[in-house]
Amino acid sequence: MGARLRAFVVKKPDAEVDEDTIKHYVRDHLARYKVPREVIFIDELPRNPTGKILKRELREMEI
Repeated sequence: MGARLRAFVVKKPDAEVDEDTIKHYVRDHLARYKVPREVIFIDELPRNPTGKILKRELREMEI
């Protein structure tokens, strides 16, 4: 088995979206193996000083 796929989502303040909505959208638009098992909502993505997303910090997040 491969890695467990998680999606980290930053919602806009007025957005009304939940985990099921995200999964349904992904299921309709991408291959089955790309559908995340978990959808995690966070306030902001961790970034370094140049603005790149710190993927390691996302992997290490315990939810």
